[in-house]
Amino acid sequence: MSGKGLFGRLFGGKSEEPAAPAASEAESDAVATPPVVEPEAEVEVEDIVAADDPRPAEIIAEAPQSWLSRLKSGLTKSSSKLTQGLGDLFTKRKLDDDALEDLEDLLITTDLGVGTAARVTKRLAKTRFGQDVGADEIKQVLAEEVAQILAPVAKPLEPDFTRKPHVVLVVGVNGSGKTTTIGKMAKLFKDQGRQVSLAAGDTFRAAAVEQLKVWGERTNCPVFARDTGADAAGLAFDAMAESASRGDDLLFIDTAGRLQNKADLMEELRKVVRVIKKQDETAPHDVLLVLDATVGQNAHSQVEVFKDIVDVSGLILTKLDGTARGGVLVALAEKFALPVHAIGIGEKAEDLRPFDADAFARSLVGLN
Repeated sequence: MSGKGLFGRLFGGKSEEPAAPAASEAESDAVATPPVVEPEAEVEVEDIVAADDPRPAEIIAEAPQSWLSRLKSGLTKSSSKLTQGLGDLFTKRKLDDDALEDLEDLLITTDLGVGTAARVTKRLAKTRFGQDVGADEIKQVLAEEVAQILAPVAKPLEPDFTRKPHVVLVVGVNGSGKTTTIGKMAKLFKDQGRQVSLAAGDTFRAAAVEQLKVWGERTNCPVFARDTGADAAGLAFDAMAESASRGDDLLFIDTAGRLQNKADLMEELRKVVRVIKKQDETAPHDVLLVLDATVGQNAHSQVEVFKDIVDVSGLILTKLDGTARGGVLVALAEKFALPVHAIGIGEKAEDLRPFDADAFARSLVGLN
């Protein structure tokens, strides 16, 4: 599959040029003695494969939907909450100060953010104040304003394939979907004919390592892994050297996300970045923060934490199909202005797709 289709626009990369000379060898940071960790329950590969798609077999067997239909379906919980609220507020109601205040409150409680709420009410106050308005008219205005907020951050991930490899560090709290997202992206790039490797840098969770190995088998991507509790920075260093020796196009590095001990997390991730730069001072070339949409406004604090630790270059929002809080993406875009490369609305690889501002905005307010 060429990189010119829908996935190509998301994960297309820059034009091919001769590979740069290999980076000179450098001494790794001294690798500390692996910490003692509590043993985790053994995770069977079959269990992970089964858990990857928890839907009933009859649903899996349904004819595939278009992405737009799946997006609308995935955002049903979010759009229903908003649509019901607008319907309750505006049934040929005169747009007065009370109505504007109620609308602003609704938009804030649906996680769209204070700024978005203010933009929408300001526009309506300017154009429709004192007039009767209905829910459909409000939805149209809301969709237009949301799309304007999101358009500047809807940017594809464009690896520079002149680097061998282009290193993508993937960060996020445990449970956000980091490992699954890496597997999905690996498949997309492999489908474009790229050589991709994966590094299981979440060394404290045996389940994460096993899950990444499953994705490696599915996508025919080499997976660099070590025993539970191994030094993550040393693993990243060796994975880069091995990936470079193969001439890989891409290396995705998974990481830990233990926010309950922020100091340890910060030190570990900073060490990973520091050691990566010993192999290639320009790496990591992308740092993707994976966010679980179900956490709602807590996603703001997660962005703040990881921006303090590493130079986050872009966002991927997962699990939008499992929450009524999809509006948080709008608030994140307005507050942080970080590129949003992709969104996830399901468990399968095809459920991770490009972030389209207009399609998302219309689906979010129930117009598509």
